[in-house]
Amino acid sequence: MFLPAVRDLLDRDTFSKSDPLVVLYTQGVETKQWREFGRTEVIDNTLNPDFVRKYILDYFFEEKQNLRFDVYDIDSKSPDIAKHPSDIDDFLGQVFCTLGEIVGSPASRLEKPLGGIPGKKCGTIILSAEELGNCREVATMQFCAHKLDKKDFFGKSDPFMVFYRSNEDGTFTICHKTEVVKNTLNPVWQPISIPVRALCNGDFDRTIKAEVYDWDRDGSHDFIGEFTTSYRDLSRGHSQFNVYEVVNAKKKLKKKRYMNSGTVTLLSFTVESEHTFLDYIKGGTQIHFTVAIDFTASNGNPSQSTSLHYMNPYQMNAYAMALKAVGEIIQDYDSDKMFPALGFGAKLPPDGQVSHEFPLNGNKENPSCNGMEGILDAYHQSLKTVQLYGPTNFAPVVNHVAKYASAVQDGSQYFVLLIITDGVISDMAQTKEAIVNAAKIPMSIIIVGVGQAEFDAMVELDGDDIRISSRGKLAERDIVQFVPFRDYMDRTGNHVLSMARLAKDVLAEIPDQLILYMKNRGIKPCSVPPPYEEPGPDDQHHTKTTPI
Repeated sequence: MFLPAVRDLLDRDTFSKSDPLVVLYTQGVETKQWREFGRTEVIDNTLNPDFVRKYILDYFFEEKQNLRFDVYDIDSKSPDIAKHPSDIDDFLGQVFCTLGEIVGSPASRLEKPLGGIPGKKCGTIILSAEELGNCREVATMQFCAHKLDKKDFFGKSDPFMVFYRSNEDGTFTICHKTEVVKNTLNPVWQPISIPVRALCNGDFDRTIKAEVYDWDRDGSHDFIGEFTTSYRDLSRGHSQFNVYEVVNAKKKLKKKRYMNSGTVTLLSFTVESEHTFLDYIKGGTQIHFTVAIDFTASNGNPSQSTSLHYMNPYQMNAYAMALKAVGEIIQDYDSDKMFPALGFGAKLPPDGQVSHEFPLNGNKENPSCNGMEGILDAYHQSLKTVQLYGPTNFAPVVNHVAKYASAVQDGSQYFVLLIITDGVISDMAQTKEAIVNAAKIPMSIIIVGVGQAEFDAMVELDGDDIRISSRGKLAERDIVQFVPFRDYMDRTGNHVLSMARLAKDVLAEIPDQLILYMKNRGIKPCSVPPPYEEPGPDDQHHTKTTPI
């Protein structure tokens, strides 16, 4: 939720001060239309209102949630003002921002000047965000299974479970995957921790579905069966009520004597309140964003329209779209908006030496660019000066960011590396070792594949199913998310929608990855005292009784 306050408003009333109200609008991703979300109360006779009525919005780190605030001086006593304030009352100014901007500001408190009236100083709006307390509970559960169906010809099954919460419209949304337990029909999975909100959205009787699969290396996992439960049932803990038959509906139809495909038992269940992503952001944790772009020859000649690096004057290429989709969201959580931008796989002037870690802006001492536009400008300039070559090596850019992340492990900073690539990785062993090392430090990696290449090898780096390992060492955390951009391209050619879908998927895991790093290191969020504010000259405010 968040509260608005305004300072130094325009005075539109002749015989008294303004009677302000703030209207919040949210913007749809697809239509880009603004829709009214809510309003504050009206406060009489003040140019410095502190509103009491809160806006309660669902916050998603992985989405760009555009907001607009319009401020009006409410003069009319007509009940129609509840419908159309702009038709009757005086417009005092407006401001645009994102929910991420508010949350990512120091102490989650954003101040922005009001605009919208040419030649006038309209005052300042102050937006303070706070997380609702009921989002903080985390359920930790452990499951085992007994006599699951055998799916592998030469061995037993390699089972894992996927949990889904049900939505209002009857669909299901994935909320957790267990690890894979190899070669057994009686697996005991590691304890899993899932936010209660993700599991049931606060509705303890809402259906929770669990599917059991046999893992296959090629990704075509075999369905063993499923069962349903609810948060209320799970909260009973280990008992006869939490032994579930795993049922495969297709098998049941075919076989008359079919009973089940095994059973799953809840071994333990606990609930505790934990620190959230927003606790750390509000406490001052900064998210540092670095991008690394593939300049290998397989992208094609940048001067030709078939190239993935082709600069079409009328639309962005896939590299620019992926960069903008992810960067425009992460930038809200970095106060200086200076982002290192690297390239790999190119021959550099003047001697044609191949580099897998070169600054796009040409400055080895400081590869940072100013905002997303600065990165895009540096990317465009690099295409004119370097020669695309190869091979596709990731380890140098992973180690580059890891060097900075390892130097700051007190929880004040977290590093996100975005790698955009068109091809199959050439240094898999070195990259796996770099990722295993990076899992110990405050760092996450996003890999976006562009073009039509086969990216099967990349899935190995994304530890959703099998935790990545190197030289016998397992990664401490799953810190890699890989997606092929083609899976998110809108069929109608709506690039804004394509970018929103991509960002939503690749960024969704970052908050949990950050929390797990902090939890493993025992780092608690800094508590930030609310900023002291001088009382305004007219701090005696009276709320109108007019309904709005």
